[in-house]
Amino acid sequence: MIRLAAFALAVLLSPFATASAMDIERVVSPGGIEAWLVEEPSIPVVVMEVAWKGGTATDPADKAGLANMVSGLLDEGAGDLDSAEFQERLDDVAAKMSFSAESDYFTGSLTTLADRRDEAFDLFSLAVTAPRFDEEAVERIRAQIGTIVSRNRDSPDWIAANTWYKTALGDHPYALANEGTPESIPRITRADLQDFAARVFARDNMKIAVVGPISAAELGTLLDRTFGALPEAADIPSIPDVEIAPDGQVMVVVRDFPQSVVIFGLQGLARDDPDFIPAFVMNYVLGGGSFSSRLMEEVREKRGLAYSIGTYLHPLDHAAMLFGQVGTKNERVGETLAIVRKEMARMAEEGIGEEELADAKTFLTGSYPLRFTSNKSIANQLLGIQLEDLGIDYVERRNAMIEAVTQEDIARVAKRLLKPENMLVAIVGKPDLSPDSGLPERDDMAPAKPAHPGEMPN
Repeated sequence: MIRLAAFALAVLLSPFATASAMDIERVVSPGGIEAWLVEEPSIPVVVMEVAWKGGTATDPADKAGLANMVSGLLDEGAGDLDSAEFQERLDDVAAKMSFSAESDYFTGSLTTLADRRDEAFDLFSLAVTAPRFDEEAVERIRAQIGTIVSRNRDSPDWIAANTWYKTALGDHPYALANEGTPESIPRITRADLQDFAARVFARDNMKIAVVGPISAAELGTLLDRTFGALPEAADIPSIPDVEIAPDGQVMVVVRDFPQSVVIFGLQGLARDDPDFIPAFVMNYVLGGGSFSSRLMEEVREKRGLAYSIGTYLHPLDHAAMLFGQVGTKNERVGETLAIVRKEMARMAEEGIGEEELADAKTFLTGSYPLRFTSNKSIANQLLGIQLEDLGIDYVERRNAMIEAVTQEDIARVAKRLLKPENMLVAIVGKPDLSPDSGLPERDDMAPAKPAHPGEMPN
């Protein structure tokens, strides 16, 4: 109990790190395993974030949810430890371990007190190199996932995302059910789980970030000890690139909800596109800046149509989206969407003002250090930078790139992206479909059968 209390206190007291204060070191182990390290000796907590290329998009179409099920089972027994014994060992060393499956990557996280570091890393190694997938654990996790999947079918947010993704991406792997379907989950076998682990957990598709009181030499030894038993090369299927369907459809899934959930989206930009940073600034002004955005001003502040509305850039490895979401009264859906389209068209035609640009830069550069307030948040940022291949000096360069964005850049990107006539819209609720609503007649709608949960950005 004392150790757990110390662990919690250490996390809360993790130091505030700024871009200029961090020394990010590239570490290569004697066995050739690479990681990025921020050595932070002031707090006795070590955090490791790991990602393997090969996420839910690699699931077989008839076994959607495979990667997600693996993520729920890696800490449910490994090596000679069954589920209860494994969890007891984690508790004994006061370590926290978790795994998750995203569209492009499978990620793992470990947080441990520095004085129990070796034991915690050994448990992580067991989890990824020798998972047991015992029948009892598999069936228990299968039942838990089934409950989540069933509950999603009643969620307006899930239904809206599902409808949007299916319409935008069709049969692309990104449109698979991340968590699985009632049909696919029972098909997943222990052999499938073992095969996924054997194919995906390898050394050549792995990115690692570590933050805490550990030296480069110590980390190098620990990397080989933790990951050295993994295969050299992964075996994952290739994923085709896909663009968002530009046909401007409006889909309504009629549900008896008191208000409608609306998801709207357009083709976005890849993370390595030269226009991505200008688009990032543009999106802040349009809908990403919370109460500072144009959409929040027009939809909430001036008209009271919604509590919140926001837009997001969501680049994946093989697709890129510009999303928006709003919840509003059924009878105000048409009016709300008309405002969204109008504001997109206005920005595409006029760009943004000098003061708007200055305010966006001030917020986006000033808030960046808040992403580095703990060992865990630093590790998460370092892992993300590696996954996007932005370079080890990105933290130092990032704010300067934002400061360099001009009004001309914003105007160019707005014309490129903001095409309201192409906007795909998914609505879940009972919106007003009368001739005066601003929405198409109900006969023109394409009700969609929920097939996947989608993956909305944070």
